[in-house]
Amino acid sequence: MPFVSKKLFSPVRQMGITLLMNELGLSRSDAQRYIVRGRLSQNGVILDEQFGMVEGECDVVCFIPEPQGIKPLFVTNDFAIYDKPSGLRVHPNNLDGCYTLNDEIKHTFGMDANAAHRIDQETSGLVLVSRHKGSEGVIKQLFANRSISKYYLAMVRGNLKEPMEIHAPLFRNDHPNLKISMVVKVDSKGKPSHTSIIPLKYFPDIHMTLVKAVPHTGRTHQIRVHLFHVEHPIVGDPIYGQSIEDIHRYIDKEIKGIERINNTGASRLLLHAQSLEFEYGNEVYRIESEKDFVRECFEAMKI
Repeated sequence: MPFVSKKLFSPVRQMGITLLMNELGLSRSDAQRYIVRGRLSQNGVILDEQFGMVEGECDVVCFIPEPQGIKPLFVTNDFAIYDKPSGLRVHPNNLDGCYTLNDEIKHTFGMDANAAHRIDQETSGLVLVSRHKGSEGVIKQLFANRSISKYYLAMVRGNLKEPMEIHAPLFRNDHPNLKISMVVKVDSKGKPSHTSIIPLKYFPDIHMTLVKAVPHTGRTHQIRVHLFHVEHPIVGDPIYGQSIEDIHRYIDKEIKGIERINNTGASRLLLHAQSLEFEYGNEVYRIESEKDFVRECFEAMKI
């Protein structure tokens, strides 16, 4: 299991953050993160106060990576890029111990390495990773400044003949019920959002089009919602275009196999992060995925 519980002992009364820094060799910010995420406890009580005090025996939940052999596509001294398969999370959602790309990142580059952004679990393709704290700050600033260009490939329903610019505000309902809050919609109350769509190849036998999608803003599910909005939904999308009942069943992992294909057209979301381009250290990098996305689409559609 990637998350394991370890015993720590504080011989004197001290801040929990200090104990974590001294015993685990964590930086102050990492120790604070452990506290905020409820990973430190004593006598079964989670110690989640940032400056909370401890004394005696404590329990701390630590992440121990368990890799399965996925290697980075591209590596420098400061960052790396993985070509993530569909179905693999970038980060664990909780302490359930599921294998994620984070296992590979931490195992290969150490505990200070982190994915600089996320793509959906069912989306395949490129994930940029900082190898240390110094590069993490630089890469996060690149994302904040929108200095990283990226594009996706998607297989969509229908014959999309001409390029289009989609300007439609996206609204996410921050509801405590995950089943509600994860669904995004076009709504005037939402944030400005812009996606460029370029058709690449039409497949008349299945009435679908391979498109290039360029998100100019970084909203949750942006490409998926925008394509659904213009009536060219992504094949295999289990959320947008599905009934409320089936959305709930998908989230509860009750829709699988042939039923998933019959409902959505594919066994996975046919969306792929194909390219990343950015400048780092006065050098321009453009990295392309090596996956055969079209082949993977037909395999997922069982065609």
